[in-house]
Amino acid sequence: MQGRHLVCGLALVLAGLSAGAAEGDADAAKGKISMCIGCHGIEGYRTSFPEVYRVPKLGGQYPEYIVAALQVYKSGERSHPTMQGVAGGLSEQDMADLAAYYGALPATSAPEPAQAAGSPLRGKEKSEVCAACHGADGNSPLPTFPRIGGQHPDYLLQALLDYKAGRRKNPIMAAQVEALSKQDMADLAAWYGAQQGLYVKR
Repeated sequence: MQGRHLVCGLALVLAGLSAGAAEGDADAAKGKISMCIGCHGIEGYRTSFPEVYRVPKLGGQYPEYIVAALQVYKSGERSHPTMQGVAGGLSEQDMADLAAYYGALPATSAPEPAQAAGSPLRGKEKSEVCAACHGADGNSPLPTFPRIGGQHPDYLLQALLDYKAGRRKNPIMAAQVEALSKQDMADLAAWYGAQQGLYVKR
């Protein structure tokens, strides 16, 4: 029952973020993506601070979620110096345009290869609670929840660790990861990374 309340709460929060939002223009974003493609447009590019992991794939992500993510970087609810700096200089229209650009094409990338840190098979067994929001294969049918299928496993693992440590401030995700071990997180990351989904869009 608690999980259902958390899911409903997250949907309401994200719906509130998108209510009255600016309409995005993917063509207008082409003059704004220079700040993004230096990291997100390079296959396998890794951030070097504060941790080393691949930057997330954005191609095929829901525009609503991209806007919501940029908003929480701008507000400081997500702690990442580079992204806070980038988001801090964006207007609502900029965010909407960038989100439209990255979400314009369907998610179709090949699955990520399994990594030693996690087991996709064990991750599948542990993913039932995640599926309520993210879908069984990480491709949520609802734009209020991010697609995570096909995402880099090391990025997914880092995001889960950040939620548990409070570097990402989201009460729903904090509650979901509270009882997870690092191995649990690595297994979940491996499972969702092994699915069809997101891609690198240049």
